Amino acid sequence: MALKRILSVVRSGTPRLSPLSTAPATREQPAASPGVVPGRGAAEPVRPPVPTVDFDNVQEAYRSRRSWELARNLLVLRLCASPVLLAHHEQLLRLTSRLLGQRLFNKLMKMTFYGQFVAGEDQESIRPLIQHNRAFGVGSILDYGVEEDLSTEEAERQEMESCTSVAERKDRGGASDDGFIAIKLTALGRPQVLLQFSDVLTKWRRFFHQMAAEQGKAGLAAMDTRLEVAALQESVAKMGIASKKEIESWFTAETLGVSGTLDLLDWSSLIDSRTELSKHLVVPNMQTGQLEPLLSGFTEEEEQQMTRMLQRMDVLAKKASEVGVRLMVDAEQTYFQPAISRLTLEMQRKFNMEKPLVFNTYQCYLRDAYDSVTLDVELARREGWCFGAKLVRGAYMAQERARAAEIGYEDPINPTYEATNAMYHRCLSYVLEELKHNAKAKVMVASHNEDTVRFTLRRMEELGLHPADCQVYFGQLLGMCDQISFPLGQAGFPVYKYMPYGPVMEVLPYLSRRALENSSVMKGAQRERQLLWQELKRRLRTGSLFHYPA
Repeated sequence: MALKRILSVVRSGTPRLSPLSTAPATREQPAASPGVVPGRGAAEPVRPPVPTVDFDNVQEAYRSRRSWELARNLLVLRLCASPVLLAHHEQLLRLTSRLLGQRLFNKLMKMTFYGQFVAGEDQESIRPLIQHNRAFGVGSILDYGVEEDLSTEEAERQEMESCTSVAERKDRGGASDDGFIAIKLTALGRPQVLLQFSDVLTKWRRFFHQMAAEQGKAGLAAMDTRLEVAALQESVAKMGIASKKEIESWFTAETLGVSGTLDLLDWSSLIDSRTELSKHLVVPNMQTGQLEPLLSGFTEEEEQQMTRMLQRMDVLAKKASEVGVRLMVDAEQTYFQPAISRLTLEMQRKFNMEKPLVFNTYQCYLRDAYDSVTLDVELARREGWCFGAKLVRGAYMAQERARAAEIGYEDPINPTYEATNAMYHRCLSYVLEELKHNAKAKVMVASHNEDTVRFTLRRMEELGLHPADCQVYFGQLLGMCDQISFPLGQAGFPVYKYMPYGPVMEVLPYLSRRALENSSVMKGAQRERQLLWQELKRRLRTGSLFHYPA
């Protein structure tokens, strides 16, 4: 079977894990004695209280930045808040490039937008910024930002170079432990294959919920929905999928336990390589009412494409383990995301046995974000690997809604910004509760929302999650929300800047996408602009306009 052969590619061997790099300067504490989990239990070692963070002290927040950088930040954020500029930014960039010529255009970009949001052109040029931020307690998430006309071989080469350059910096004493590399799976293979695989996974999950509705269990949360196996066997037999004897062999006490029910995780396991029933898998076509094979749509070439994508992921994960960084798999559009999440889970099963090496990303502007988080946490518990996650609000709203309207399916996005906030905090609270009971699980709170960061700090204190445990990380984009990142870093919390890099012209598509994705963030950056003005005026008033970070 196609999927069985594909998934078997990544299920052999367990790599050695090593210390991680490109992180803020103050981090991991010495290991506790056997049986003592840091921050837990009566034998807890004496440690200082959870530090407080002051997000209103502009002098401390911008201590790492020179005045001209604050002025550039202020100018760029103001321009990015302009609806007219955002609507026509691509045309303006092309026009400016023609008028100025390539050399002057590159200089202009480095003085403004590129200089604000991109770390540099290559690994060598970004090194000073990484080291500078580290000195002020802020680590780095490296990401090769080229997105246009990039072959899968070139994408893999750049990711490998990123890992290697991190190792070189560590060897030279330029970095400490706990860094990240961000990757996009659409850069490692043909997106069409991910689209097809996502369609398969979505249909199979939809079939589960159809069976649940037949059993009167519609509308429950994913982890609360359990199918009665006896009723399911009867329904499947009526469909004529297989003989009664075959059906009974699928749902045994050995494979499903003795509860007489199965949940969505059990159901999903029927589609992977550990069972022999994948040849029988069919789903009802809601339009025709006919049963259709679920996994027969892959051609031999598409199978090979999927296999190569998994092999590339495997190579990158092994390299990351060797050089001492972690892989953070970015979320993408929902029509790719089921496949991306599934392939990421395969990597986590293999590489996250001792500690999280591979982090998945959850977009909380999606209606099903909570179900996705809770299912994956439970899967990690059952299978014994370490859960690692990044929580974001989401970045593809316009594309998602346009596609939903075009194809005719339900809008997958939460209806309001307030609903997305509630979903983010719900998912975050659930993961933080898991961290309280599982010292090996980790989460990155990737948010530019100050209220969300305050919420996280408050919940950490309530749950006894100390920053020295390095279970909760914070992340923001380079060039945004320094008033959040640097106070966190200087207070001892693990915090990271997402650091894209690449040649000016080749990174323009990345900048363009970021401008559109973060337009609502930019428009809402009024507080950040106020704080920048406040610090510039303070420096002018006190004669420290030529402040140089020490």
